[in-house]
Amino acid sequence: MASLVHALIFAGGAGRRMHTSGMPKQFLRVFGKPILIHTLENFDMHEEVDDIVLVSGADYLDMTRGLIRQFGVRKVTHLVPGGETGQESIWQGLQALEADAQSTPEDVVLIHDGVRPLIGHDLISQNIDTVRRHGSAISAAPATETFCTCDGEGAVTDILPRPVCRLAKAPQSFHLKDICEAHRWARQQHVTDAIDSADLMRRHGASLHWVDCPVTNIKITHPVDYYIFKGILNAQESEQILGL
Repeated sequence: MASLVHALIFAGGAGRRMHTSGMPKQFLRVFGKPILIHTLENFDMHEEVDDIVLVSGADYLDMTRGLIRQFGVRKVTHLVPGGETGQESIWQGLQALEADAQSTPEDVVLIHDGVRPLIGHDLISQNIDTVRRHGSAISAAPATETFCTCDGEGAVTDILPRPVCRLAKAPQSFHLKDICEAHRWARQQHVTDAIDSADLMRRHGASLHWVDCPVTNIKITHPVDYYIFKGILNAQESEQILGL
């Protein structure tokens, strides 16, 4: 039996940096549709994605369930309450997958932010293909500015060559058995500060492969990101109308 492809979307953030007066950023609407739904639809419509595990804040499960019904998202098979951190929330989603009788260790898991709505069809396909060929896929965008390292006293300690620098984004994708093993190791070693899944897998000793990712695959974290997302959607709509 061919391995399945699962999208694990975590959307438990409180949105404090967005200054949204208590409403988590994933529920902010752009053109009448919550950001989370924009994200989910990209995976829901992809022909290779078999199902979606959605991790949401415990206080917003009913709201999230209602939005899934309202907007007709078909592939969400598990709606799971998240943890205190992103790392913990992802682990909660992975446990739901492991407990599912349909899952196998070789299944592909695409881990993605609920507030990264500009994920494209081709990037999802590239992640799936790269995991099947190499065991991992880290979506990474070209560096468009100079990276430097700094100490705590205001000194620049190094300038990194731009051609070897990339911005790690999402999805970050792995075989189910490998990412679960890394999380179990982290829990045994009390590693709770992993930046993301790529960082966790790297610390666990995995060899990681990257796939090319457009810089427009932004995470909506600050208010300006909201307006950038809105502007990109406007531009895409204009291209369709004008046939560009």
